[in-house]
Amino acid sequence: MKCPGQDSRYWKPGAIFEAKCPNCGHAIEFFQDDTTRLCKKCGHRFVNPQMDFGCASYCKYAEQCLGSLSPELLAQRDDLLKDRVAVEMKRHFKKDFQKIGAAMRRARYAEQIAKEEGANPAVILTAAYLYEMENSGGTETARQILTRLGAKESLIDEVCHTIARKDQPGDRETLEFKVLHDATEIVRMEERQREAPVSGQNLEVLLDGSLLTAGGRDLARKVLSI
Repeated sequence: MKCPGQDSRYWKPGAIFEAKCPNCGHAIEFFQDDTTRLCKKCGHRFVNPQMDFGCASYCKYAEQCLGSLSPELLAQRDDLLKDRVAVEMKRHFKKDFQKIGAAMRRARYAEQIAKEEGANPAVILTAAYLYEMENSGGTETARQILTRLGAKESLIDEVCHTIARKDQPGDRETLEFKVLHDATEIVRMEERQREAPVSGQNLEVLLDGSLLTAGGRDLARKVLSI
C-alpha cells in the first residue's frame, strides 16, 4: 500500500503549488509529497513549507517522507512547529487581540534575545506563544497542543518545564527560561511605560534589576528608546 499523502489519486486542488525560496525569493514549484526542492536560481535546498511533519510521530510511512532529509533540514521541523503553535494561540484567544498582540511581541523579542544569547529558539518561541494560555504553574494546555501537533517528547518536556517555572524562578534557571523571562518583562515594561513612564537612570536601574540576560537588557534599551 502506498502512503495516501504520496498517492496522486488522493490529491485535492492545491496539491501542486509554488513557494518562494527563502534564500533568494525565486518561485519554486512543489508537489505536496515533495519533502524538499532545490532552487534552480541560487542552489538553496529547502523544506516543503506545507508539509505536516507532525504526522511523523505516528505514521508508518514517515520514513518514506523523512528518510532522505539531512539533519539540517530535519531541524527545520521545529521552525514549522512554532508557526503552527502560533496559529493555535490565535485560535485559543479568538478576538482577544490584546493577548494575541502581547504573545506575538513576546515571541519576537524572545527570538531576538535567543540569537544574541545562543539559546534554543524552538523551545523559547513555542513557550512564548503558549505562555499566557496556562494558569499559574500549569502546563496541561501546552502539552495537549504540542502532542496533537506531533512535537518531539523532549521538546514538549522542555517547553512545559519552562512555562511551569514562569512564576517561580530560581537561582539556577536554564538559558531558555531566562530569555523567555526577559522577553515577557520587556512586553510588560512597554505597557507600564505608557501608563507611568520611567526614564534615564531610573530606567537603567529597573532594567538591571528586572532582566536576566545582557541580550535582554540591550533589546529593552532599543524597544524603550533609552
